[in-house]
Amino acid sequence: MLQTLDPQNEYICKHMDIEYFREYCLSKKGTTESFPFGGDTLVFKVMGKMFALTGVDNLTLSINLKCDPEYALELRANYEAITGGYHMNKKYWNSVDCAHPQLKDDLIKKLIDHSYEMVVAGLTKKQKQELEQC
Repeated sequence: MLQTLDPQNEYICKHMDIEYFREYCLSKKGTTESFPFGGDTLVFKVMGKMFALTGVDNLTLSINLKCDPEYALELRANYEAITGGYHMNKKYWNSVDCAHPQLKDDLIKKLIDHSYEMVVAGLTKKQKQELEQC
């Protein structure tokens, strides 16, 4: 969970928001952001390959992340906040409701990491070398 100080200097927790999601994705090596599907869908890519996306006009943060097919099924069985990727190939993509109380930020970050690592693993040898130079 994100922690911030309230007016009484006590830590309060809040769920991941779009700004923190954006910062976390952009902290990954070789990551770029763009709006290839129009101004309402923010997409994050590593070496030109998509690993995360979200709608920017949503009231709460819902993100799509790439996922190993078996792990995707396991996550969907264990978390009602994780479903087959909205408008995506549901075999490889999950939609994650970040505002759901069932999900903690540590798990969401782990899923973002997994998505990024899956895409990096699928890069060509040349792309991986280029990524190392970033």
